[in-house]
Amino acid sequence: MGKSDYIKTITVPEFQLWKTAEKAGTLLSLSLELTARCNNNCIHCYINLSENDEKAKNCELSLQQIKKLIDEAESLGTLWVLLSGGEPLLREDFFDIYLYIKKKGMLVSVFTNATLINETHIQFFKKYPPRALEITIYGISERIHKKITRNALFRKTMQAIDSLKAQAIPITLKTVIMKSNLKEFERIYRYCEKTSDKPIRFDPFLNLRYDRNPEKNKQILSERLTPDEIIAIEAFDQKRMSAIESQCVSMNVSDLPSENKSRLLRCSAGVNSCCISYDGIFKLCNALNHNDYIYDLKNGSLVDAWKKFPKIWREKTASNPEYIKKCANCTIYNLCMACPANSDLETGVPDAFVNYFCDVANKRYNNSKK
Repeated sequence: MGKSDYIKTITVPEFQLWKTAEKAGTLLSLSLELTARCNNNCIHCYINLSENDEKAKNCELSLQQIKKLIDEAESLGTLWVLLSGGEPLLREDFFDIYLYIKKKGMLVSVFTNATLINETHIQFFKKYPPRALEITIYGISERIHKKITRNALFRKTMQAIDSLKAQAIPITLKTVIMKSNLKEFERIYRYCEKTSDKPIRFDPFLNLRYDRNPEKNKQILSERLTPDEIIAIEAFDQKRMSAIESQCVSMNVSDLPSENKSRLLRCSAGVNSCCISYDGIFKLCNALNHNDYIYDLKNGSLVDAWKKFPKIWREKTASNPEYIKKCANCTIYNLCMACPANSDLETGVPDAFVNYFCDVANKRYNNSKK
């Protein structure tokens, strides 16, 4: 009997764990924002505040509050925790938070800009390896990196990557593409592809600000790619194109119950995952900040929030006639960026129709059929 006779290869999404956990209502994955502060000042960022912002610092969950939330997450079956920001390494108690989660037996991932990584961090991550250490690359030249981050920290970023690689600490590189670095996209992609230990990710869409700052939103919009530019860079990545093409199957939405067609949340947010903001707000995902979809954990518990709100929020339906007409029966919504979170950030209304999202989805679909 050969090896292939008794071993079957399946993809991660096919793993039975997800279906079992979904049925049981298990909180498998938790995203925890440690801070909104950052030592960079990126022109496109949807959350960052100054690293010296005392008001933001005073709003951050304390170490004891975080420990309590992790204890509750453990009781709910959590296996993965993502530590993000802002820049999470700005927290003076970062090592304490990380170790507390790690010693619970949970897998820990960290999103960082890498500029604060020093020898102490490297030895720490070598001793207590993260599940993933994800670093964003904004430019492959010092000029572009500085233009986007508005800080002269390009060399520190690259030195940190080299040091992590030298110590065999696995890293995942990713990038965000915008007007300011579009011309460097291919160079950024090639560098990340060569250097990253896992497949690279790139995001061609810029979210608007969580705090709805009008001036900063204006800056973000000026950096946003056109639908044609998004299609062009997605076509550069053959694996990404193949994934998009595999989703381009016309869905028979007429088979769905009418309440499912107008249901707003069509993604997996709140099924087995949730997010906790730096100031203790429970959300189904990072971007879903509308008042109808949040819960202040300082006035309650993670256990109560998880057992009560995801089901209620996931059953919310659209009432906006334009959304119902244009989106509820759309057969390519799986190619669209429309969701309550993004629509709310764009318009202040979770069930708003957004032309930009629709244009990108149709461009993706039409391009996949060429």
